[in-house]
Amino acid sequence: MPGDAGDSPGSGLEPEPGCNAQQPPVYNEEQIHKTILVGDSSVGKTSLLVQFDQGKFIPGSFTATVGISFTNKVVTVDEAKVKLQIWDTAGQERFRSVTHAYYRDAHALLLLYDITSRTSFDNIRAWLTEIHEYAQQNVVIMLLGNKTDMAGERSVKREDGERLAKEYGVPFMETSAKTGTNVELAFMAIARELKHRAIKLPNDKFRIQDYINSEKKKKSGCCQS
Repeated sequence: MPGDAGDSPGSGLEPEPGCNAQQPPVYNEEQIHKTILVGDSSVGKTSLLVQFDQGKFIPGSFTATVGISFTNKVVTVDEAKVKLQIWDTAGQERFRSVTHAYYRDAHALLLLYDITSRTSFDNIRAWLTEIHEYAQQNVVIMLLGNKTDMAGERSVKREDGERLAKEYGVPFMETSAKTGTNVELAFMAIARELKHRAIKLPNDKFRIQDYINSEKKKKSGCCQS
């Protein structure tokens, strides 16, 4: 009816100023999170990516990555679609300058070493130095000790990886691109951290290593049941 209070401006149907501040932050599913795999040549970066993307291991089919390439992958985190653009980089020295250029706008870096190669582990400090020099200050970094399926040839103790990760304040886990052990968990932990940072929840601290540990406990509990 004309003159009905419900039709007039300021009738209370419009939100009060500041009401939006009480709404939970909304994640923008259109944003793309650039995630880069780095580490020495032959540590299993390409195999790790293929295992995560396709769920399979292709033995003996990869030559050393030349330059850089990427794969787009969409994962679901708490019912939100998180878009990862995962870049596979060459580990050889001659391609380092190319890799440096991609650090600058990276949102996350997965740094790999081979648990059967002490040299690849010893080089992690050099990789971290480059990352801190060229990447954004708030980039998400995760350290991965790959090839746990070759534990009989292990030359890097798990404790060594844990100690180094703690020194640099980054999360750590061991993976196997061959069997798939912890591969999905690594990428999902990264995706969850990136989503959390994107919506900037100041009072809700998400600790990526705590998430990793809790997920691993869930899986081990399932295996024991």
